[in-house]
Amino acid sequence: MDGMTTPHGAPDGPDTAHASEHETAPISRIVREVAARFPADRITLGDMAEAFGDRAFGLLILLLCLPSLLPGMASVFGLPMLILGLQMGLGRRVPKLPRFIARQSIKRTDLLRLSDGGSKWIKRIENYVKPRPGPFTGNTADKFVGWLTVYTAIMLILPGPGTNGPPAFGNIVMALGVVENDSRVTGWGILLCLLGNLFATAVLGTLAVVAIKALGWVV
Repeated sequence: MDGMTTPHGAPDGPDTAHASEHETAPISRIVREVAARFPADRITLGDMAEAFGDRAFGLLILLLCLPSLLPGMASVFGLPMLILGLQMGLGRRVPKLPRFIARQSIKRTDLLRLSDGGSKWIKRIENYVKPRPGPFTGNTADKFVGWLTVYTAIMLILPGPGTNGPPAFGNIVMALGVVENDSRVTGWGILLCLLGNLFATAVLGTLAVVAIKALGWVV
């Protein structure tokens, strides 16, 4: 793997890497790590899944969720998230993506832009994240994170006004905690994700009831 470079183009040494790990916000650091491993113009989900091993679940879910905060982008990434969540919920340690999903790719330049696309709340949470083992960093917690990701993916796939942001935000926090092995942030992410999904479910349920009543009146 090509080493990352300093602003002057010199390869990072151990001291530089150690310093950047503490000075760089986690999402920015993760995105740059992915970009450094894959210098091509486009990076496939399959490549990332193979390269990052047991970190791949949290990493891929995080990268898929970030664009979901943008209007009109959530449904595009819902299906890959659904499959990743199912595998994680069933206890797989490394994702195995179907070929049609593994071939999907993201532009390297777009990937790098994702690190600057988060909300101010995500940036605040990033300052708080650090490796912190605990009750939300074990296999059981990972399975629960997987099933919550499935819930989020369904909410992202279903159309509804204002129903994408809250679940996606909670899932980002949750995935960030998983990638950084931070039990506390994962726990807060689980709570935020659950609340966001319940909100989206309530909105979609209300819309469904209104639509059914409207059809009843028409028919």
